[in-house]
Amino acid sequence: MKISKQARRAAKRLFRACQVNGLLEEQRVREAVAQVIARKARRDLAILSHFQRLVRLELDRRRAQIEDAVETPPALREGLQVNLTRRYGTGLNFSFRVNPALIGGLRVKVGADVFDGSVRARLDDLSERF
Repeated sequence: MKISKQARRAAKRLFRACQVNGLLEEQRVREAVAQVIARKARRDLAILSHFQRLVRLELDRRRAQIEDAVETPPALREGLQVNLTRRYGTGLNFSFRVNPALIGGLRVKVGADVFDGSVRARLDDLSERF
């Protein structure tokens, strides 16, 4: 769907209004969507479409996925959370997952950034070199 500049600007204003200290507030998002739906203006579908995209991108940017070959010890989890919060700021949502295919090491994904220190990645890199 092609979105007009006016609808895009309105969605960005709506998105900024839903932020508190740089973080999205769920209740404000819900209220903003309810108000736009209640207004029933002609371009509201385009505004809500772009607004949804902005919210989805922000949520992805604030998601930290950590994969380990074995269960991550609590001390290491805390250290990872502290270091990632220091690097990316507060408001990160952490998810830890066991992935035996990694063989060893960690893979950390925060938004679009991927840090892959797994044995599997090193083996794949080595096989590409040959």
